[in-house]
Amino acid sequence: MQVPFYIGLAGLALFEFLKVYFIMPMPGSQQMETLDLAYFLHTYRWWFRLAFSALILIGLFKAFSIRRWWIPAVSALSALAIVYLFNFQLTAESMFQEPQQLVLKPRPDNILNDSSVVVGVEYNGDTRAYPVRFLTYHHQVQDSVGGKPILVTYCSVCRTGRVFEPVVNGRHEQFRLVGMDHFNAMFEDATTKSWWRQVTGEAVAGKLKGSRLPEVESWQMTLGKWLELHPSSLVMQHDEASLMQYDSLARFEQGKSEGSLTRTDTLSWMDKSWVVGLHIGNESKAYDWNQLKEKRIIHDDIGQTPVVIVLASDEMSFAAFERPAGSFFSLHNDTLFTEHNKYDFSGRSYEPAASTLKKVPAYQEFWHSWRTFHPETLK
Repeated sequence: MQVPFYIGLAGLALFEFLKVYFIMPMPGSQQMETLDLAYFLHTYRWWFRLAFSALILIGLFKAFSIRRWWIPAVSALSALAIVYLFNFQLTAESMFQEPQQLVLKPRPDNILNDSSVVVGVEYNGDTRAYPVRFLTYHHQVQDSVGGKPILVTYCSVCRTGRVFEPVVNGRHEQFRLVGMDHFNAMFEDATTKSWWRQVTGEAVAGKLKGSRLPEVESWQMTLGKWLELHPSSLVMQHDEASLMQYDSLARFEQGKSEGSLTRTDTLSWMDKSWVVGLHIGNESKAYDWNQLKEKRIIHDDIGQTPVVIVLASDEMSFAAFERPAGSFFSLHNDTLFTEHNKYDFSGRSYEPAASTLKKVPAYQEFWHSWRTFHPETLK
């Protein structure tokens, strides 16, 4: 009758380990197609815990009735340590906290330097900037811009910044960081407990599987370039409770991180090489960051859409626009010129009567991320 006790302990410990292993970046975990299994284990976790606890109770008296009582005691303490470790220490939610207080300040009160890389959002005349060095720790920041609720997200393992409208089934939804799949962060909504992929805003497990969050247009620029274009922008400041967790030296955003998951490959088309990815209609294409740094302006066509991709003189701010039919651009001092017009780096014409260039969503990512989530991509 001691056997159920040890089966229960072993089963509980293994269950708690696997529940976290499948959705955290542990050796081998992110290369497997185990998302459905991970969601099953998470959804029915209390049933598994009750079943293994019942086995422990069935064999508890017999297990401790032997002379070497310390054997079951040590076994039980070991299992409890694993339960604690994989529920309170190694979960994504316990390792990466949301800001306790979201503080945004105007340019005169901002303490970040101009070289800081930010994710910028503009809506209804309201502009806000969210520094990558903060987002890489928080993974998500919930805010509103111009009256629109937004969810600003970042995954440092994929080097992906995305902004979504956190609206599910017509209502404002709350999210928590739950883990990752194929090295990309996942969030769980509070109402249906579905899991949402950060890079696409798509629900990949749960009741809402296949649904997508509306994406909000965003830019990735240095703070200096963003404030040059949007001088009245508010800028997110550090959260006092998270100060020790931030990448204060900005090593990640500069491509100098030494972590195995967040490092940068300086050569082109390696797993951790930087690319700028564009997706228009059913067509996707990736552009090598090294080539973009060399040329600073690239003209191309994605499907039937002529595009231009540009890199600013700070070598960190980038943008992509649709090209008017038959037009080609030159870039001088971060100003785009055509034969008859000129535009600032956000695509706004210097001629009041002329139209603004249509922005094309463009994302800086690690190559392994872009090709994983755009398997048909060209390069």
